[in-house]
Amino acid sequence: MTVDSDRTIRILVVDDHAVVRRGLSGFLGGEPDLEIVGEAEGGAQALDLLARLDSEGRRPDVVVMDLHMVPIDGIESTRQIRARYDSVEVVALTSFAEEERVHAALEAGASGYLLKNSDADEVAAAVRAAYRGGLQLDPAVARRLMSSLQESPRNDPTGELTARELEVLRLVGAGKANKEIAAELVISERTARTHVSNILGKLGLSSRTQAALWAVREGLVDGPA
Repeated sequence: MTVDSDRTIRILVVDDHAVVRRGLSGFLGGEPDLEIVGEAEGGAQALDLLARLDSEGRRPDVVVMDLHMVPIDGIESTRQIRARYDSVEVVALTSFAEEERVHAALEAGASGYLLKNSDADEVAAAVRAAYRGGLQLDPAVARRLMSSLQESPRNDPTGELTARELEVLRLVGAGKANKEIAAELVISERTARTHVSNILGKLGLSSRTQAALWAVREGLVDGPA
């Protein structure tokens, strides 16, 4: 995604609890670089609202998504949003840190995963990171994922990566966005995106977050604190 630093980051808040929606909207909307463009109480409503906002030229940049909703949960909602609007990033916000749920959210395309006991500033930081093409995980969630990666069977597909792809992977693991990677390696942002896509394909991964965690597991960058 090309980032326009001259405008605010548009946010859609999706949660089936009105108090949570209002709290998030109140805090995030009070930040000078963030703008709340809509609230939805469920996945179906979120998709309808996204379509309307898109037609009005106000497509959100980031969706803050509760995962525990019915009848369409946040994971399926994330999958559908990412399939229809690939420029819209999703930050998952939930009370649950189960490994299976985290993996499902990341595979659906979420670029951040925070617990609801996170500070409001952490939610804002995750929104900004997602907008820049980066990622942010709750530290407890990151530790669990790292543990599961360390226990899983280890292949060594690094031999399939080119030297440039390894450089890009190290920067992805360090949390760098495509724009930052491009600047550091003196390549175009489009080329950086292509490298990331090729890396995911070669490693058999489905998200940038998984690539970052993979890089940590392989010792290419330092792990989460």
